[in-house]
Amino acid sequence: MNGQNKIELLGMSQSELEDFVTSISEPKFRARQLYKWIYQKQTASFYEMSDLPRDLRYKLDEVAQISLPRFLKQRVSRDGTRKFLLEMNDKKRVETVIIPQTHDKNTQYTVCISSQVGCPVGCAFCATGAGGFQRNLQAYEIVGQVLSSRRELAKRLKRNDTELITNVVYMGMGEPLLNYDEMIKSVYMLNEHKGINIGQRHITISTAGEVTGIKKLLQEDLQVTLAISLHACDNELRNELVPLNKKYPLEILLAAVREYAEKSNRRVTFEYVLLDEVNTRKKDAEAMIKLLKPILANVNLIPYNEVSGLNFKRPASNRINQFYQWLTAGGLNVTLREERGTDIEAACGQLAAKKDRQM
Repeated sequence: MNGQNKIELLGMSQSELEDFVTSISEPKFRARQLYKWIYQKQTASFYEMSDLPRDLRYKLDEVAQISLPRFLKQRVSRDGTRKFLLEMNDKKRVETVIIPQTHDKNTQYTVCISSQVGCPVGCAFCATGAGGFQRNLQAYEIVGQVLSSRRELAKRLKRNDTELITNVVYMGMGEPLLNYDEMIKSVYMLNEHKGINIGQRHITISTAGEVTGIKKLLQEDLQVTLAISLHACDNELRNELVPLNKKYPLEILLAAVREYAEKSNRRVTFEYVLLDEVNTRKKDAEAMIKLLKPILANVNLIPYNEVSGLNFKRPASNRINQFYQWLTAGGLNVTLREERGTDIEAACGQLAAKKDRQM
């Protein structure tokens, strides 16, 4: 049986695996073993599943597959951030970023995953959008990024630790809420306590402002963090920077965000990329204060990570600090994002996964 006709096991729940094993005349308990090998040991080869009988391993290999994304290349930043280039079965590629966080000498990792190959939104300052949109990722391909990254990271650090990755952010390539069904399925798979077991409060979903998706997400009644890529506080400028604003202008977006914050009782994060001489004027700060002060919100300022071929520049440090001061003086809860991975093009807005790009 060729790969196209084999049954894909990655992405199945334990109950779905039970249905699968009984369909091939095997006892249900084999599903628990398979589930553990896939989601806890991130194993793609049936022949490595040592507690399965040899005949069953051959049988599984004939009829099924576990399509973990293939690891191709790695770049490591001077700050410890790692960028992995991963390839799907159809040769489509995405970049996934692993960010270290050290607390009390214990280092754990956040993985930044992609929801699409490329991005259809086309934000003016973003390398991903400049490369165009190719296709949505399926839920198993989204979850597979976490599993492949965890496996590769454990191998390189010589650690056998399923708790290496403690946080997942949907901030890689693509607009997660434009691939809603597969994205939300992957969230539930990541959260499953018998498997990957990432807590809901440790999952962040970022959107450029896809209001229909925000309203759907509210109905899920999850405790995930919603992050809004804001970048401008008036419609004229935001139309230029974030084309999705033409469909969902700020008054519509902010109404949906207020509803989300009130009904979920969760703080919403607003991400704001600082672009020199574009959105860092005092009037921009005043507009943001007026817009966001009534909302249960955090503001995350991101100094621009320059992208070759795009004409935006990073503001000088004194301008960045001045903008920060204006916002805090206005009563907003503001953080200035620590730079991670800029030297390996792994920072916000820099992911592209071009085949000919130097990793």
